[in-house]
Amino acid sequence: MPPDILCFGEPLGEFNQTRPGEPSYLFGFGGDTSNCAIAAARSGASVGVIGAVGDDTFGRDFFRLWQAEGIDTSAMRMVEGRQTGLYFVTHGPDGHEFSYRRAGSAAALVRPEDVPLDAIRQAKVLHVSGISQAISPNASDAVLAAIRAAKAAGVTVSYDTNLRLRLWPIEQARDVTNAAMREADIALPGLDDARQLTGRDTPDAIADFYLEGGSRIVALTLGKEGALIATPDERRVVPSITVAAVDATGAGDCFDGAFLAEWLKTGDPFRAGRYACAAAAFSTTGYGAVAPLPRRDAVLAAMKKAG
Repeated sequence: MPPDILCFGEPLGEFNQTRPGEPSYLFGFGGDTSNCAIAAARSGASVGVIGAVGDDTFGRDFFRLWQAEGIDTSAMRMVEGRQTGLYFVTHGPDGHEFSYRRAGSAAALVRPEDVPLDAIRQAKVLHVSGISQAISPNASDAVLAAIRAAKAAGVTVSYDTNLRLRLWPIEQARDVTNAAMREADIALPGLDDARQLTGRDTPDAIADFYLEGGSRIVALTLGKEGALIATPDERRVVPSITVAAVDATGAGDCFDGAFLAEWLKTGDPFRAGRYACAAAAFSTTGYGAVAPLPRRDAVLAAMKKAG
């Protein structure tokens, strides 16, 4: 059976500082859409990944990770002679900071002709992000080709803005991501990103922006305040849960995967938003993007405990 959710983007090997101020790093896995895929799989969804990694130690490790998580890799490419991107996470008084080594990575060199159109047409949801487009012009074109194939086949398109201004200037980010969002059925922006990309300030005004652009569901994350879930007919702020957070790396990606998994399971965006807020909060209780991603039973238990 083909996977229900396909995630298309840039996998990155992760080195996460475990003791602030000290050169102590824990190796792990990252990349927003890969994190989303794992979060969705741990929430019980049928998931696949598409795109490219290098034919190197890190690329092979990714394949082992995905396969161990039950994620379909049949349409993911391993490119000989190319490298898998890396990033480093450091922690300080102002939170976490990212440093990247991704120039010339296999993911950045994906072209529209590399996109597995048949796999996309068989999925129920295609998930992409602003980072998927920001890493290179040809990768941006490849994402647009994937979105067009999904739309033509009646596949739901999910898009997380995931703004990274180290990758492109704000003017270009606005043009590209806002155009992509007009094709998205599910908009998954964060509040800070959305303020910069839409020019609107309040959560309701931002939700209006994306709904007016054509999205059927907006799930706007609000940090510790939870998320605003909006449809053309209804909107609600759904709460998060209180946790002892140590590292927020990948929390937004966890929200995306948990939301998509629960939405496919229940068809209820508000229930999916409440579940995704709890999962994202849970994911901040450990270091790294992937290791702390919770499984569905743990999320449901945390929600029950929180009331």
